[in-house]
Amino acid sequence: MNQKWHYHEVPIKLQLGDKTLLAPELWLQVREVGIDDETLPVAEPMPPADPLQANSQGFLIRSLRVIGEQPVLRERDGYLCYISSRHQRYYIDMRQPFEEYKGKFSSKTRSTLNRKIRKYTEHCGGSISWKIYKSAGEMPEFFQLARAVSQVTYQEKLLDAGLPDSEEFRREMDQLAQQGHVRGFILFYQDIPVSYLYCPIVNDVLIYAFLGYNPSYMNFSVGTILQWLALEHLFAEGCFRFFDFTEGQSEHKKLFATHHIQCANVFFLRSNLRNRLLLHSQRVVNNFSKLTGDKLDQLGLKSKVKKMMRFGI
Repeated sequence: MNQKWHYHEVPIKLQLGDKTLLAPELWLQVREVGIDDETLPVAEPMPPADPLQANSQGFLIRSLRVIGEQPVLRERDGYLCYISSRHQRYYIDMRQPFEEYKGKFSSKTRSTLNRKIRKYTEHCGGSISWKIYKSAGEMPEFFQLARAVSQVTYQEKLLDAGLPDSEEFRREMDQLAQQGHVRGFILFYQDIPVSYLYCPIVNDVLIYAFLGYNPSYMNFSVGTILQWLALEHLFAEGCFRFFDFTEGQSEHKKLFATHHIQCANVFFLRSNLRNRLLLHSQRVVNNFSKLTGDKLDQLGLKSKVKKMMRFGI
């Protein structure tokens, strides 16, 4: 496991579906387990042996590989051990030809993908316009176009998870480009950007960092189309080991992935009253959100309500 800790504020989000009600922050020492990490899954997460910084409230290990069932909250060695989420971490093994990768899809799925591409090609007047960005000289254009898309996405409006609009992010993007460690993709309708994909590269692993699309073009599946075109190009480059969809589950990730592993985000927090209240509050809101979602699903309304919250339709 990568032993490097990053010290920064982490929001403890209280969310109903996509809607964030509150997000109090804690200073934590954070690290993420990479998709290429060879550490064996654990049955019982244990607190790190590393010392806490003076103002740190604890540790957060993202995407720790786990097996079996663990309690959501327990005490261990003076810490509150809290599993905030369990998820399948999806990824693509790119150490194969693209033609072999396409074989993972059923004939029905391949037909559906081809139909989506044909439909959008016809809408665009006979050819699809898209562009790849990777050099330091190209990334400012990518950033400008991708931000234009990100501003209208539900990820940015509801989740504060759009492409960051900060000087720090732009400097990091430029540094990655100078090292050849980033790929950006834009899909156009005529000269209008309608979808973007941003992938940093770490140890020959492509990271699915940001993807977004203009909801006005949702019926053309422009996010799916750009993902497919980008993957075809990335396979052709022939220098990547994996495409890591990172944490969080979605039908999009499940569709394109070749493998998945069971992971959890695990907090180890100082055992004090404030932290107990924060964790208890998140658990209560999460349980209520799940019960509400399950009820809407039973009534056949969940997808409609989700679409209304995200896109206003």
